[in-house]
Amino acid sequence: MAVLHKYDYIFAITSVFAILDAWNIGANDVANSFATSVSSRSLTMKQAMLVATVCEFTGSVTVGSGVADTLRNKIVDPENFSSKPSVLLLAMMCTIIASSLFLTIATRNGMPVSTTHSVIGGLVGTATASVGIKQVNWGWDGVSQVFAAWVIAPGIAGCMGAFLFFATKKFVLIRRDAVKRAFYSIPFYTFLTVAALAMLISWKGVDHIRDLSTRDVIIAVFVTASCVTLLQAFFLLPFLWTRVVHEDWTLKWYHVLQGPLLLHRPPPPPTPVGFSKHQIKDYYRGHLTRQELESVRASETLLKSVQTPQPPSTADRDDEWILPPPAQPLPEPSQPERERRTSEDLIPPRPEGPWNSPRVLGWKVNRIMLRGLEKDVISMQKRNAVIRWDLEDMHARTSHYDNRAEYMYSALQILTAATASFTHGANDVGNAIAPFITAYEVWSSGEVPTADTKIPIWILCAGGASIVLGLLTYGYHVMRTLGNRLTLISPSRGFCMELASAATVLMATRLQLPVSTTQCITGATVGVGLANGDWKCINPKLVAWIYMGWIITVPVTAVISGCLMGLILNAPRWDSPI
Repeated sequence: MAVLHKYDYIFAITSVFAILDAWNIGANDVANSFATSVSSRSLTMKQAMLVATVCEFTGSVTVGSGVADTLRNKIVDPENFSSKPSVLLLAMMCTIIASSLFLTIATRNGMPVSTTHSVIGGLVGTATASVGIKQVNWGWDGVSQVFAAWVIAPGIAGCMGAFLFFATKKFVLIRRDAVKRAFYSIPFYTFLTVAALAMLISWKGVDHIRDLSTRDVIIAVFVTASCVTLLQAFFLLPFLWTRVVHEDWTLKWYHVLQGPLLLHRPPPPPTPVGFSKHQIKDYYRGHLTRQELESVRASETLLKSVQTPQPPSTADRDDEWILPPPAQPLPEPSQPERERRTSEDLIPPRPEGPWNSPRVLGWKVNRIMLRGLEKDVISMQKRNAVIRWDLEDMHARTSHYDNRAEYMYSALQILTAATASFTHGANDVGNAIAPFITAYEVWSSGEVPTADTKIPIWILCAGGASIVLGLLTYGYHVMRTLGNRLTLISPSRGFCMELASAATVLMATRLQLPVSTTQCITGATVGVGLANGDWKCINPKLVAWIYMGWIITVPVTAVISGCLMGLILNAPRWDSPI
C-alpha cells in the first residue's frame, strides 16, 4: 500500500520513463554486444534475438541486483534526503527522464553511447541541484571508481581480446592444419567460457547460493565447466568432424544426438545430379583481399582513363566544333544475389483484406514488434554513412582464413555470445532499475530506503523484459554502426571479442563496478583489430566518434537532469489554492 499518494503522478511518470530507459538500454547496449555475432554471420538476426531474449532476461533476474545496489547507494547517499523523502522521489524521476531522453536521441542516430554513463550523469545532476555537488560521492568507492572503470574496462578488454586472437592466429589459423587445430581448441575455449560464467553465478548469483565458501566455488566451477565440455565433446564435436572433415552432405541437424556413433558413419554416397549439397558458409563474402582490391581498383582506373575524352588538339583547328563522344558509365560490379538483398526483402507482404481485419492488424503489430528482425544489418554496415573511411581498404588489410576453421569457431561464438548476453543482463539491468527501485521504495513506504533493501523480483523481470523489447524493435540502429564498420569481423575474431568482453564484465560485476559493456566490446574489437598487425585494420575515426559519445554523455545528462530538478524545486508556486 503506497504512503505518498499525493505524489502518484510523479511515480507514474517515473515508471513510464524507466521502461523507456530500459528499452533504450536494450536498443543500444545489447545491440553493441550482438553486433559482432551478427556481423561475422555466426548468428542471423532472428537467432541473435532468440539468444538475447533468454540470456538477457536470465542474467538480469539472477545476478542484476548487485550493480543496482551500487548505482543507487554509492553514487549519492540516499540519507541526504532523509528529511524530505519526496525530494528523493523527484530526483529519481528527473534522473530517469534525462537518461531516457538522451539515450533515445543517441540510439535513433546510431551512436553507441554508454547507458551507465547516462544514469550516473543523471544522478550527479539531480544531486547537484537538490543537496549540492559536495554531497556527490566523488571518492574511490563512488564516482571516481566509475571513472576509473571507464578507462580500465576497455583497456583490459582490448588486451584480452588481442591476446586471445594473437594466440589463436599463431597456433591455429595460420597453420596448414588449421581446421584440425581449430577443432581441438574448441573444448579448451568452452571450458574457459563456462568456468567464467559459473564463477560469476557462484560468487554473486541468486540469493540462496551467494554465501558459498572458496572451496565450494572452486568445486562448482570445475564440475560445471567439465560437464558442459564433456557433453559438447560427446555430441557436438563428432557432428562438426563429420560435417566439416568428412564432408558428409547427408548429415542432418538431429544427427547430433547420435554422438560418437557419427565417427563410424560410412562415407557419404556421391551427390545426386542437380542436388545442391550443404556448403560451408563463406564468412568473407563481399570482402576482398588486398590483391583483389588492388586489381579491381587498377581495372577501374584504367577503364576510367580509357573512357575519359581527351581534349581536341589545337594544331589543326578548323571552324567547326568537334564534340567528343560522351563517356560511358562504369558497369556496376557484379554481386551475388544475396549481397544485393535489401531490408525490404525481409518484410512479408501485407495480407489481403481491410485495415481492421485480424490478419492485417496482426501484420501491422508484427511490423512494430519485430522491426529489428527485418533489417539486413550486414548490408547496412557497408554504407559509409557515419564517418567517411575507406572500409574496403580496411577490410582488405585483414587476413582471410580457412572458412572451415572459421566454421568451427562459429559454433563456439554462439556460446560466447550467450555468455556475453548473460553478463550484460547481469550488469546493465541495474542501470535501468536502480533509480526506479529507489523511487518505488520512497513512494510505497514514505521513507528513504536503506542500503540492504531487497529488490523485488518483479522489478528485475520488468527491467529484463524491457531490455529485450528494445533490442527486438530498435537495436539495428546501433548494430549498423558497429561491427564491420569498426574492423572486419569473422567468427574467430568475434569469438575472441565476445569472450574478452564477457570476462571483463564478469570481473566488474563481481567487484560491483557498473562498467559499460559498450566500452568493453569496443575495446575488445579494437584490440582484436590491432592484433592483425596493421593499425589501418581498424577505423580510427569511428573509434574517436564513439569515445566522443562517451565523453559527452555524463555532462549532457547531468545538465538535463540538474536543470529539470532545479526548475521544479525552485519554480514559483501559490501559497494557497485559489
